Amino acid sequence: MEMNDLIPDYGLENAGLHDLGQVHWNLSTPGLYEWAVRRYEGAIAHLGPLVVSMGQHTGRAAKDKYVVDEPETTKDVWWGKVNVRYPEEKFHALHKRMAAYLRGKTVFVQDCYAGAEEQFRHSVRVVTEHAWHNLFVRNMFIQMPRDREIIREFVPDFTVLHCPNFNADPDDDGTRSGTFVALHLSRKLILIGGTAYAGEIKKSIFTALNFLLPGRQVLSMHCSANVSREDPADVAIFFGLSGTGKTTLSADPNRLLIGDDEHGWSDNGVFNFEGGCYAKVIRLSREAEPEIYECTRQFGTILENVALNPTIRRIDLNDSILTENTRASYPLSHLQNIVPSKMAGHPKTIVMLTADAFGVLPPIARLTPEQAMYHFISGYTAKVAGTEKGVLEPAATFSACFGAPFMVRHPSVYAQLLADKIARHRASCWLVNTGWTGGPYGAGSRMKIEHTRALLNAALSGQFEGVEMRLDPYFSFRVPTQAPSVPPDILNPRETWSDKAAYDAQARRLAGLFQENFVQFKGQTPKEVLNAGPRVS
Repeated sequence: MEMNDLIPDYGLENAGLHDLGQVHWNLSTPGLYEWAVRRYEGAIAHLGPLVVSMGQHTGRAAKDKYVVDEPETTKDVWWGKVNVRYPEEKFHALHKRMAAYLRGKTVFVQDCYAGAEEQFRHSVRVVTEHAWHNLFVRNMFIQMPRDREIIREFVPDFTVLHCPNFNADPDDDGTRSGTFVALHLSRKLILIGGTAYAGEIKKSIFTALNFLLPGRQVLSMHCSANVSREDPADVAIFFGLSGTGKTTLSADPNRLLIGDDEHGWSDNGVFNFEGGCYAKVIRLSREAEPEIYECTRQFGTILENVALNPTIRRIDLNDSILTENTRASYPLSHLQNIVPSKMAGHPKTIVMLTADAFGVLPPIARLTPEQAMYHFISGYTAKVAGTEKGVLEPAATFSACFGAPFMVRHPSVYAQLLADKIARHRASCWLVNTGWTGGPYGAGSRMKIEHTRALLNAALSGQFEGVEMRLDPYFSFRVPTQAPSVPPDILNPRETWSDKAAYDAQARRLAGLFQENFVQFKGQTPKEVLNAGPRVS
């Protein structure tokens, strides 16, 4: 296909861009590799991955995200710390200056889709000033067919302008810093500047879908999903914040992966929003996570902030000199055990993952539908000492719907959709702790991944049906007393602590933190869900 055949009729002037330099439309993976290396944006490592570094921003700039306050959408936005109001006139001024910044510059454009189910699919155009970010887009979204007519007729529902080297002026633009992720939901335009962290691109589109899809009765979810090889009706979804095991646990060699991060649940079932995976790879091992490990050795994978020996071009996944948040971006086609359509039926099992650094929660617990809603709205995990400046001991983190930074509507909207779907499809719900046992972080030990996998397999296969369960005295959920290949004492965290009184004090403390966090949701939450939370005697 000729290069001109990759250029749609709907041009960049519709996004306010004029007088650009070279414009590279819809380049292939090898083509983007060549440009990235030619422009010194990254280096090719042994066996083929592209290794890049991002400077000071090695993670999301959560405090620098803004939603434009404009008449068409303002009444439906959950305004507050998560969704910060941004004046429409400031957005237009910022957009105008960003467009002026790009004049005469080389840009890369990738046209793609978000959403595997055609009925709810949105077309996305991303304009980047770096070739490797365009490759990230190609990896992470659903690629457009290489069909001349489809390409020429492409019209984006959303356009993202990504300029890491363009900074806002806080005094003029009303931003907190030079970094910004600004969404105009009705104009369907997203501006990202002052940060090279590629994850901002995919999460900005996820945020937009979280606003649009619930209005069509589709639950948008920050979760991974997989399905049994033998039984297409055995679908599972895994909610969880970063570091809880969402990507790792869904990449199960005995099941087929639908996707690892963002999904919708419609009346037809579950569908992936994306076409790739974005996995944390710090201290990744071939033994524990063989599928993901192999992806870090493949052409087409982007390794972000991974240490690279510049002489022999070997990577070191154990080196955290740049950041603990090292990442690999790769297309789903790099994995063998996948669902090519990126779609499946309705979930039979819902898993909510948490990494409890307090050492209190059991490795697995069965939730009632009301408890599932409570823990979904709570979205609990914990930070450990050393992950952020000033964090000296375990700190509870509550992120509504296991993805508050990306939820534009009030959490009750997503929670009610989840409750309706659980009831309609009779899904079983489980809370799984991938964090600490035998004591808090620093005293206890991390749950062994083989134990977590064994417990998940038991839950997914129905092996806990008929097994005796104990009622947790603090959280009131039911915990199996035995499980295949897992020592019985692991199932009761209190028994793993040498100081039982210390465990009780820690459990009361964590239960209290849950209660304090949930106060903000009392006005919009049914009484039966409020009563499903933990109790402090």
